[in-house]
Amino acid sequence: MADCPIPGPHAYTFDIDDKGVIQVYAGADAAEERTPVYDIPSVREYFVDLDYVLGVISHGPTKSFAYRRLKYLASKFTMYSLLNEFQELSDMKQVPHRDFYNVRKVDTHVHHSSSMNQKHLLRFIKSKMKRSPNDVVIFRDGAALTLQQVFESLKLTAYDLSIDTLDMHAHSDTFHRFDKFNLKYNPIGESRLREIFMKTDNYIKGRYLAELTQELMTDLEQSKYQNVEWRVSIYGRSRDEWDKLAAWIVRNKLYSHNVRWLIQVPRLYDIYKANGSVDTFQDIIQNVFVPLFEVTQDPRRHPELHVFLQRVVGFDTVDDESKVERRIYKKYPYPRLWNTKDSPPYSYWIYYMFANMASLNRWRLYFHVYVFVLVASLSC
Repeated sequence: MADCPIPGPHAYTFDIDDKGVIQVYAGADAAEERTPVYDIPSVREYFVDLDYVLGVISHGPTKSFAYRRLKYLASKFTMYSLLNEFQELSDMKQVPHRDFYNVRKVDTHVHHSSSMNQKHLLRFIKSKMKRSPNDVVIFRDGAALTLQQVFESLKLTAYDLSIDTLDMHAHSDTFHRFDKFNLKYNPIGESRLREIFMKTDNYIKGRYLAELTQELMTDLEQSKYQNVEWRVSIYGRSRDEWDKLAAWIVRNKLYSHNVRWLIQVPRLYDIYKANGSVDTFQDIIQNVFVPLFEVTQDPRRHPELHVFLQRVVGFDTVDDESKVERRIYKKYPYPRLWNTKDSPPYSYWIYYMFANMASLNRWRLYFHVYVFVLVASLSC
């Protein structure tokens, strides 16, 4: 935090419009000037363009042309490989100080909670059981339990633990079954151990996962050429999720030149609606994006989030993509009116993720250039 300057507020303001897009305004008060600074495509433009693209994809002559073109390019590359294979190998061997083991690599689509291998996680759990058995790690059934008490309730000791009992290896049938995929995140099939060792927001404030993450970062830095893009989740259930995640990152000093973070937003509106966490789809939009607009407008309101966002490289929406989506509306309502129990379709989610992110990125780009010029002029 001390090494990262926190700039002051920006003159622009923001407000969510009737169509569910957070717009940026030039006036000191958003009510003064209702013309947004940035032109964001409307949801109608998006669906018109989407229908056009889907029409092109399903057009028979276009599909035939694309198929023949791809066959031609594949054959052309095969011919090139046959004629130049030995020359390519010779050229590769002449590159100094580079081979398969010291070329820079980036591991993408790695969920942070599963970024460690089984052996590393097993070694970490065993070390905690031996060295810190009296750590109070969870609150269950009206009582705070130590790590030793948790394992006693599971009738397990450090000696009993092995790769097989951990059972976190993803087999070939796991990737076709989303339920099995999620179960693999539970050590020994126990949600209690997942909460203790693999959560950032738990009774011990994510201390064990932070220590494990620091070990992984040390390994990456020692390997020198290996980089990762770890995924962490923002669910959209409440406004404080961003601050909690950022505080965990900053408090535990989880910074590394070899690591960048990617935010994934699970498409779970139907679950949150059923348990009363949200009322409309607009609640999720605001919970995900309003903190980001607030920290862009005035980084001093969320200083830890400002630091964390310097290391975030992208967003993704995730869910069980094998689920069938039913069209329950002839014409989709705006997010403030979407209060049914069914989740919006993927195309609807994607538009509101894109539109709000486009508005946010335009503002952040302008703000960062403004701050850079201001600091440069002051230093002169």
